[in-house]
Amino acid sequence: MDNQRLWQHRSKEEDKEAILSLNLLERANVPKEKTLKCIYAVSNHIEEHYREVFIPKKKGGRRKLLVPDYLLHTMQKNILRIILSEEKVSKYAKAYCPGRRIRDNAFAHVGAETILELDIKDFFENITYIMVYQCVFSGEYYPPAVRTLLTQLCCYRDYLPQGAPTSPMISNLVMFSFDQYMGKWCEEREICYTRYCDDMTFSGKFDVREVKQKVRSYLQVLGFELNLKKTKVLKQYNRQSVTGIVVNEKAQVSKTYRRDVRQAVYYCGKYGVQEHLQRTGAQMWLQKGEERYLQHLMGKVNYILQVNPEDCTFQEVRKNLLRIQGSAKEENHDYDFNRKELIVTASMEKQAEVRDILAEKPYAV
Repeated sequence: MDNQRLWQHRSKEEDKEAILSLNLLERANVPKEKTLKCIYAVSNHIEEHYREVFIPKKKGGRRKLLVPDYLLHTMQKNILRIILSEEKVSKYAKAYCPGRRIRDNAFAHVGAETILELDIKDFFENITYIMVYQCVFSGEYYPPAVRTLLTQLCCYRDYLPQGAPTSPMISNLVMFSFDQYMGKWCEEREICYTRYCDDMTFSGKFDVREVKQKVRSYLQVLGFELNLKKTKVLKQYNRQSVTGIVVNEKAQVSKTYRRDVRQAVYYCGKYGVQEHLQRTGAQMWLQKGEERYLQHLMGKVNYILQVNPEDCTFQEVRKNLLRIQGSAKEENHDYDFNRKELIVTASMEKQAEVRDILAEKPYAV
């Protein structure tokens, strides 16, 4: 039975009950009797519930993120928790999956004779509304009205917004058929294939042109294209790096990255965080504060240890950084009081936002 016939006798009241059963506004402090009104108000004015945020790219330029507001973010987190987290992701996808880390993507290619890296151009922007509707919210499980609503809540205009909590998982579900097909095709030829978001990696002994053409053809069928500028062929006698991790003989973060992190921690300990930031002219971190910068450094140290937990040098670096963090917290003991005040203020703003939505936005069922 096709999906249209499956749901043809379903009433609007049943659709409303199905939407309410998803608990999309759980923990949002919206009165139960106004839940539907709030959901439809947001979905019918979706663009108003995003703001643009620009973050710097590692190699220059800026990346645009579309960040949802409190209400939309709450609904998206619940969609992720209740619906998307139950879906099956291909074993070849290494990003955005519980229990899978960036090092897993790199470890698969350690010691390979040849590594081919391919990039999908404008990945999130090319995942369209219809892809999400068809690939993620199946008509076998959801009636048309519910599928449409869920798709609207996860998309911005006609594409997947980079910055929404649902987008990473949705991208994996959209790419499921590609991953399964390419993974099987590669295994038959003793080629190792993994995908980390928009970065595809192939390793082994193979014809680079054949693999590249196969990938390009299938991506075009799906509506994607390769970013030819980011194509890399890495041979064993050169440095081979997969998602930022060197994999020639063993997985290891690059020497330059390790050196820069180690020096930053050393100078924070020697001169103090504030003076170190002033010496290096790090205006952004001077504005954000010492604690945020130390958290940023700890993230880098943990990343290095995640790749190689046996790294004795960085085990010691981490201990030193923890001591520096402890000293910084003692010097800024007023921070906790300010943070509590901010949390209370933010909570009040969220409640006001909910009231505005319920009072002003029209909705339709």
